[in-house]
Amino acid sequence: MVRILNNTKPLVWPWVQIPDSPAASPHSLLIAAWSLLTFNKRSPALDPDGSEHRSTGKEKLEHLSLQKAKEEPQTLGWVRGLALTACVLVSFTQAVSINKAINTQEVAVKEKHARNILFFRGAHTFWAAVNRLPLSSNAVLCWKFCHVFHKLLRDGHPNVIKDSLRNKADLNDMSRMWGHMSEGYGKLCSLYLKLLITKMDFHVKNPRFPGNLQMSDRQLDEAGENDVNNFFQITVEMFDYLECELNLFLGVFSSLDMSRSVSVTAAGQCRLAPLLQVILDCSHLYDYTVKLLFKLHSCLPADTLEGHRDRFQEQFKKLKNLFYRSSNLQYFKRLIQIPQLPENAPNFLRASALSEHISPVVVVPPEPASPESEPDEKLLSASSQRVAETKFDDVFGATAASDPFNFSRQNGMRRDNKEQLVEQLTAELRSLKEELTTFRGESSRLCRSLQGRVSELEAELAEQSHLKRQALGESEFLRAELEDLRRAREDTEKEQRSLTEFERKAQANEQRYTKLKEKYTELVQGHAELLRKNAEVTRQVSVARAAQEEVELVRREMREKVKAAREEAKQRSQLAAMRRTALQGALKEAERIIRDSLVQTENPAHAGCTGTAGTSRSRPPPLPARLLVQLTLSSRKLRPRGLELQQGELGDLVEQEMAATSVTVETAAARIEEMLSASRAVDTGMKMEVNERILSSCTGLMQAVRELILSSKDLQRDILECGRGAATAKEFYAKNSRWTEGLISASKAVGWGAAVMVDAAEEALRGRGGFERLMVSSREIAAGTAQLVAASKVKADRDSANLARLQRASRGVTQAAAGVVASTKSAKTQIEERDTMDFSSMTLIQVKRQEMDSQVRVLELEAQLQRERERLGELRKKHYELAGVAEGWEEGEGQSPLPR
Repeated sequence: MVRILNNTKPLVWPWVQIPDSPAASPHSLLIAAWSLLTFNKRSPALDPDGSEHRSTGKEKLEHLSLQKAKEEPQTLGWVRGLALTACVLVSFTQAVSINKAINTQEVAVKEKHARNILFFRGAHTFWAAVNRLPLSSNAVLCWKFCHVFHKLLRDGHPNVIKDSLRNKADLNDMSRMWGHMSEGYGKLCSLYLKLLITKMDFHVKNPRFPGNLQMSDRQLDEAGENDVNNFFQITVEMFDYLECELNLFLGVFSSLDMSRSVSVTAAGQCRLAPLLQVILDCSHLYDYTVKLLFKLHSCLPADTLEGHRDRFQEQFKKLKNLFYRSSNLQYFKRLIQIPQLPENAPNFLRASALSEHISPVVVVPPEPASPESEPDEKLLSASSQRVAETKFDDVFGATAASDPFNFSRQNGMRRDNKEQLVEQLTAELRSLKEELTTFRGESSRLCRSLQGRVSELEAELAEQSHLKRQALGESEFLRAELEDLRRAREDTEKEQRSLTEFERKAQANEQRYTKLKEKYTELVQGHAELLRKNAEVTRQVSVARAAQEEVELVRREMREKVKAAREEAKQRSQLAAMRRTALQGALKEAERIIRDSLVQTENPAHAGCTGTAGTSRSRPPPLPARLLVQLTLSSRKLRPRGLELQQGELGDLVEQEMAATSVTVETAAARIEEMLSASRAVDTGMKMEVNERILSSCTGLMQAVRELILSSKDLQRDILECGRGAATAKEFYAKNSRWTEGLISASKAVGWGAAVMVDAAEEALRGRGGFERLMVSSREIAAGTAQLVAASKVKADRDSANLARLQRASRGVTQAAAGVVASTKSAKTQIEERDTMDFSSMTLIQVKRQEMDSQVRVLELEAQLQRERERLGELRKKHYELAGVAEGWEEGEGQSPLPR
């Protein structure tokens, strides 16, 4: 806080302490004036106090000011005016830099303009200039403001953050306002403002972190105060910080047309320029996040940090992609060297992976001297001169302009001495300024060169460390491989010794083999003799069996003929009974006709007709009556002979058969469950596995059949409701008797198949075979199911939901039956594989005897198979004949003569 020329308005100037006492020495005032004239040109690479720049100028000014003060101590007022002029010049210089950096032109902010704003120890002057700009109405202006403010937060004095907190609410409001725009700079300004607010909050919560985030590992540990809770919280805040950086990164890239070379255009560079600061921040945040996560994993369980790992993985993929895309842009290639992240994220669950982590180093090449700085220096000198003259008139009065440096009224000195002193001081200041400018440029160049060299050395050191770790890994691998080769050599020597032992045993075995071969020759000769005898015996056995088979065939044929004769006699007796019944009906009809005729004859109304001529002509001819009787008999013969039932019994029989089938299926399912429980309690090993597989498939088939029966009942109810009309259910069944009989037959087939399958399954579990019977019974169930569906579809509505349900149930039964067949075949295969013959204890004679027995068994089974096939053909033929008779397929039978 200073006061100049006893003004009441205080001014704040960084790095300059101007005494506000009127009795201050000219020496101190000259030092302050020179500092004010030169501090705004300092290089940002030097220390904030600017000690290196002031050292040379301070020594010269001190010598000069002491000498002049001794000669003319009355120069105090002049030095004060010079200090005021310097202050105004500095303010003007910074205002010019802010206006040049933050403007409405869509071009990137020049580095020299942004650098001139960084030399104050606070942000009061910056915000005083920015608050006059229309940031809420111009998106480009707001975007460049965010860029300059971000650079000020990173590279400026630590007081910048404190001085900017009072404007945080305005930044929030501006972010929400620009967030309503979905394209252009508006959305980018909203993202950038959110990032700046997050950065300010982060540094307020963590004051140990500098604005540029450059810290050593020791400083990072001190920031967390060696408390795991603090490290945990800092990691979360770094995730939020990095998330805002990545959002801005993605927002800028999504707003650019990457199909063109946008990085070489002014508009593209305007959007890409702030990403230089983002890349620098992201590299440090990624490095610190990795180190903190390894530290947290060494103190906390892995499950607690699962959310941290997931969030890091997501941000790692985004950051790697953005670094890769940025490194391919021409704009970034000449300004910054972007590091490449590793292929895979670090494995925090492995503590040794921390040694493999390489901190990403962002290398900023030395900035070349810009030729554009010369016009700015000239403009600054001219502007400084004009402002100095104006301020000088304001301070010393208008008369000083016509009579420069006239201090006669104050100190009584001559004007010539004052002019000479001013000229001499001005010349000294000019020479010192030139010397300081040269020294500053050289120092800045050397600092940038050294910084670049340090970055290169750090990158080289990181690469050497990585190569060292790779070499150590390869050394460990080679050492392990050498150990494996040593063990392999030892194993080879052991195998060589074993091979020698095997050769010795092989020689002994060869001698033994020679003896066995001689014995084998003797056995072969004996075996040949036995084969000749066996062939003769086999021929005789074949002849005897052929004769036996022929006798059996003749016996079977005779039995079939006798059975056929019995059937024929039975049919003839039935036909005779039917003929007698028809004859009795005809006699009763004739007797009724005769009685009617007698009644009509005795009727008095017909008495007058007796004896009348021509009455014979009105007598009805006998032929139509006979034809009517014959037609009646024929229609009776056409009725189905499968069910001799009355009209009322047919409907009851349908319900009974369906109920019986349901009971049969339920009983079969219960028996299968009992067998399964018994098998689990008794059997073990492969037998239990086979039994469970068969019974499980049978259970599934029973469930499918149960569903089929329920669906069939529902469909029958629909058919009765839709098709019977005003008739009762019994009348409907009687009217459609043939369809009813088919339905009953199908239901019986399903129930019979279920009962047979349960018996077959029980035999299979007891080890008495039954596998083929089980497969056949499952196929019969499937066939009965198809018959039941076909019978139901005849009368059902095509669009009926119950019909669709029945068809699905039928498909389920078919699939379940296929499953039973498949499981049965698999079980049979397992049992056959288990019963393989053991040839280890059998001699050659025993093997040959077994072979002969197998050949005999094959011949017997082939003959039996042929007989069974013939029998199956006869059974099917008879089944078709009986089924045709039951359905009324016979051609016709003889009719009894009608009575005359």
